[in-house]
Amino acid sequence: MSQLSSQAMESIERWLQDPVIDEETKQELRALEGNDKELEDRFYKELEFGTGGLRGVIGAGSNRMNRYVVGRATQGLARYILEEHGERAGRPSAVIAHDSRHFSPEFALEAALVLAGNGIVAKLFPSLRPTPQLSFAVRHLQATGGIVVTASHNPPEYNGYKVYNEEGGQLVPDQAEKVISYIREVPSFSDVRRISREEAEAQGLLVWLGEDEDAAFINAVAEVSVNRELIASGPGKDFKLVYTPLHGTGNHPVRQVLQKLGFQQVHIVPEQEQPDAEFSTVKSPNPEERDAFKLAIELGGKIGADLLLGTDPDADRMGAVVKNKSGEYVVLSGNQSGAIMVYYLLNQLKEAGKLPENGAVVKTIVTSEMGAVIAEHFGAAVFNTLTGFKYIGELMNKFDQTGGHTYLFGYEESYGYLAGNYARDKDAVLAAMLIAEAAAYYSTQGKTLYDVLEELYEKFGYFQERLESRTLKGKDGLEKIQSLMTQWRNNPAAEIAGVMVKEVLDYSKGLDGLPKENVLKFMLEDGSWFCLRPSGTEPKIKVYFAVRGLSTADAEGKITRLVEAVMSRVDA
Repeated sequence: MSQLSSQAMESIERWLQDPVIDEETKQELRALEGNDKELEDRFYKELEFGTGGLRGVIGAGSNRMNRYVVGRATQGLARYILEEHGERAGRPSAVIAHDSRHFSPEFALEAALVLAGNGIVAKLFPSLRPTPQLSFAVRHLQATGGIVVTASHNPPEYNGYKVYNEEGGQLVPDQAEKVISYIREVPSFSDVRRISREEAEAQGLLVWLGEDEDAAFINAVAEVSVNRELIASGPGKDFKLVYTPLHGTGNHPVRQVLQKLGFQQVHIVPEQEQPDAEFSTVKSPNPEERDAFKLAIELGGKIGADLLLGTDPDADRMGAVVKNKSGEYVVLSGNQSGAIMVYYLLNQLKEAGKLPENGAVVKTIVTSEMGAVIAEHFGAAVFNTLTGFKYIGELMNKFDQTGGHTYLFGYEESYGYLAGNYARDKDAVLAAMLIAEAAAYYSTQGKTLYDVLEELYEKFGYFQERLESRTLKGKDGLEKIQSLMTQWRNNPAAEIAGVMVKEVLDYSKGLDGLPKENVLKFMLEDGSWFCLRPSGTEPKIKVYFAVRGLSTADAEGKITRLVEAVMSRVDA
């Protein structure tokens, strides 16, 4: 007896009868006959277009990433772009980029041809480019919007589709809601307006981007450097770097910007240099995880590298590895790298007499307070946003409009950073350049970045953070995550690990003028905190922890007790 829901059965039948859908896709579905669990997961809902766009497993089905789902989403986006463009002169346009994943070029071209079918000029990069370059290009080319086809550091079976507004930032909730409403009003795939590549090119609706746009991006990143002449004249010659693009888009731009600054000893991990949609040398192409740096650490040991760098497949996240006192390579957390870059950037600007009085540093509510304490030490204002760089980008736009603050640096604990005003999304190319510059600068003082981090702890406090996550896939997993959040919201703990809970911040109520989001943050009496947040892009719940101790040992003890107490309840 079939275990399929009526909704799934109806959706499957629509796909099989739809004349627009090709025979190969229908054969993929027919081959799954009898596999009710798989079919239910593919069809129990439509792949959700969240505030960041689409992300899902590649395959046939309404709850999968495929060219039909991409086409329908783009039709809804096209209507949004046309309405946003309004009465302005000239044709509306959108820039499109993609990463190295399976079907990324195909999905990017599909989006371009649907935009073209709606009279929107699609400006398409012909090969893989970093996500931050897409953000920059939207601004640089004065486009009406943008699309990047990527699933960031998700497993190989995933792909995604992120949408950008005319400022070059990811859509914020009110913008995304409009796009979602327009997508819902596309009743069937036959209502997607699409023209052929030949028609689009002939009508000037498909434009291919190239070297000029690449050069403009690299120049914009390099302009953020605060010690360019120093690096080129001295440490750039001898400072040894190992870099891995983890089979993604960062290879050329990261190397180009490091070379432009004067770094001459940049060694690329050969096994991970070329694009590979399977990311075959790593369990996960995520620079947040030490395993991703295994080959880089081996190469670093052979050549005596001073610093190791890694970027995720779409090059919006950067991880750094430094030597500790024992000469062992240690992976810096996103919070640690962020604190180092905040200190380096603001300190150098101050010494050069270029630190503005109205400077601002922006971070997310789940990011360590260490960077905030450092920023305040230099007289900079600190702003907190919800998780997602789109909110940092939105604040940057407000700063530009009001002139009330000068944006200096923004970052997330999840390895996303941006300095400079050229883009509106996190940029691993910039982050790789800035932390390499900082490391080379401090090397002239006989210090490693590990030494600098220890000095910052001594000066500003021993901050420690940790992230735990639980992946719960499919329909059942989503229900479990929702149930878990309901339990913590309706029955909040009065004390955790022997420390009283001072305050519970429920961001679903729209706190501090921020958009409503399903996030709970528990503030403890000793200044520690933990935060429960369902991921917006993956089938998992994330739990963030942060403490501030009097010493390394004190901080480690605090965070260990806190993690054990919270996760025992989460896992129960």
